[in-house]
Amino acid sequence: MAVPAPKKLDPTQSLTALYGSMLRKFRTKAGWTQRELGDRIPIAHSRIAQFELGNETPVPDVAQALDRLLKADGDLLDLWQHVVRTPIPDWARRYVNLEPQASKIRKYAAHSVPGLLQTEAYARELLGVARPSVGDELEKLLSARMARQRILGSESPPVLWVVLDEAVLLRTVDSPAVMREQLAHLLAAAEARNPITLQVLPFSAGAHPLLDGSATVLSFASRPDTAYLEGSHSGELIEHSVAVAEYALAFDYLQGLALSPRASAALIRSLLEDTNRDARFPSRSQRRRVAQVQLQQHAGRRLRRGR
Repeated sequence: MAVPAPKKLDPTQSLTALYGSMLRKFRTKAGWTQRELGDRIPIAHSRIAQFELGNETPVPDVAQALDRLLKADGDLLDLWQHVVRTPIPDWARRYVNLEPQASKIRKYAAHSVPGLLQTEAYARELLGVARPSVGDELEKLLSARMARQRILGSESPPVLWVVLDEAVLLRTVDSPAVMREQLAHLLAAAEARNPITLQVLPFSAGAHPLLDGSATVLSFASRPDTAYLEGSHSGELIEHSVAVAEYALAFDYLQGLALSPRASAALIRSLLEDTNRDARFPSRSQRRRVAQVQLQQHAGRRLRRGR
């Protein structure tokens, strides 16, 4: 059985494509297959393939291991550092450039609030966790993300329809205070008279077509729809009409499974009220510590009286 030829790379396309091209060159020079290199790190060989295609960027310890194992003498690591310093990763740049051109944006968010609806504190925490090596570049990344939200306040904003998985609302990002602010921001967006529709997909909806992760479908006035699949370290722009239509249909299906916009706003309001209530009253562990201190103080007073 003939082995298919590796996909051709254009190293001039982006920094990640250049990194992938160099990685493949060093691996080929070492005489290793993607599987053999992956086993030595160890990570799945499919990740090596994604690095070489420029679809993903390795995390710091993997980038260091690749440079060491392939005896790149720091060349791979130096290039990797330039890749991760870029405020907007190459795999996200094409999507970010298309977003302001869209007349309609349909999003399913599986794990976190979409960037267009994030508060600054919420976004800062997500960016810091997703890219721990970012260091001083964090504020640049944050500014780039918050700047994207300007399209919602433009003269002709796109229609934004978001389906949030219930997990997004229940997962505390950074702190209860940050989540209270984020929930309040979502509620304001859901209740405002603007082209934003927000629905919550409850856990009780069960399995659905987009269970594997977040997805976006962009619609335009003068070009075909485009879909975008996104993770914390990778993204894929899909432009094949048949595939895009499947994601659009999947989103329509989720709209039917999700709570109505009014019920979704009521759920967010209820969660916000719960977090405010929890902020006013100490937690169970805090109450237990207070009780222990009070018992110790009471015992001490009894001992002093008995002397």
